[in-house]
Amino acid sequence: MAASPLTIAIAGLGTVGTGVVRLLAENGALIERRAGRPIRVVAVCARDRTRERGMDLGRCAWFGDAVAMAREAPADVFVELIGGSDGVARAAVEAAIGARRPVVTANKALLAHHGTALARLAESQRVPLAFEAAVAGGIPVIKTMREGLAGNRIDRVYGILNGTCNYILTEMGKTRRPFAEVLAEAQRLGYAESDPAFDIDGVDTAHKLAILASVSFGTEIDLAGVHVEGIRTMSPLDIEYADELGFRIKLLGSARMTEHGLEQRVHPAMVSVGAPIAHVEGVFNAVVAEGDFVGRAVLEGRGAGAGPTASAVVADLIDLARGLVLPPFAIPASALRRRPAAPIDRHRGAYYVRLMVVDRPGVIADVAAALRDEEVSMESMIQRARDPGEAVPVVLTTHETEEARMRRSLDRIARLDSVLEPPHMIRIEAL
Repeated sequence: MAASPLTIAIAGLGTVGTGVVRLLAENGALIERRAGRPIRVVAVCARDRTRERGMDLGRCAWFGDAVAMAREAPADVFVELIGGSDGVARAAVEAAIGARRPVVTANKALLAHHGTALARLAESQRVPLAFEAAVAGGIPVIKTMREGLAGNRIDRVYGILNGTCNYILTEMGKTRRPFAEVLAEAQRLGYAESDPAFDIDGVDTAHKLAILASVSFGTEIDLAGVHVEGIRTMSPLDIEYADELGFRIKLLGSARMTEHGLEQRVHPAMVSVGAPIAHVEGVFNAVVAEGDFVGRAVLEGRGAGAGPTASAVVADLIDLARGLVLPPFAIPASALRRRPAAPIDRHRGAYYVRLMVVDRPGVIADVAAALRDEEVSMESMIQRARDPGEAVPVVLTTHETEEARMRRSLDRIARLDSVLEPPHMIRIEAL
């Protein structure tokens, strides 16, 4: 006797929603063999029912209200692909859980803001909450952390979690074009939104990192505890110097437990050209986990788009069809711990600093004194001489030091008469 299908209701028929429907249709036989039963879309919700989507949805029940569909659709699973941290998306997910309907979502903003509360609600109702597609698109990072590395204590997790930023930095590195020009190109190619702030200011990466840190360390999600910097200030000059010093610049999200609490950082970083993540280019994402027994595990792939994100959504649906149900954040929501956020000032690492100074005697001595007084040790310096009195870039790198000391040094350097613009600092990551 054939197994009954797993029926699903999809809220949101944008790029990802239509990708899910198409994947289920085109790979239906393969999915059925792997899931042990068919997976069928029986209800959908979208704002524009008349829009041409290139697929037959005539047999699906149409809803104009996602919350109503979450409660009433004749489906086993509710799939939320609307987006947004609050509003309809949150109300619909809460309604589905309240109706004891399993939820699959790709909504990183929703989870970053409300994931702990939603996991507790799902646990209280004894229904699954799955979100593989919320972090790194088609890369199975949640499954890897929650299942494949379940026997490890995770020491650190980090990665390139935003394809838009990685594309911009990659192109700047290849062409030495300025940030604004490459951003405009990314928008023309569809890699960046018309309003790119969410991506280039690091917010998207912060959402994903907060989720990933919770799964990795068994903590409550703490989005407010993520230190966030974007890539707007990146200059071709910094990329040129990075190359000369043997580094690549990447927007990294990094999390680890420290003696001061959970350290979560999103910012541009210099990584050695010898690190695997340095060679992840274009719109690709990568996640690196360091475990006590497994060592370093590296996952790389496309982090966004209809195909990769739909692939992750369907992976969750196949798990549900098989009856595989795991706690959303690897351990029961009631066991998630609240940990203090490690202040960025307590971070320890090496630093790259670029100064624009007047080329005259005593400048380097003044800079060195500011570093010395805060016990910051220089590792290297690049100074390209010009005619006396001209503006000249000076680049230095430091040995490992505490960020608070580094910032106090830079504040003092910025006040020097010979320094013409605020110092530009990039953290150097030991990976």
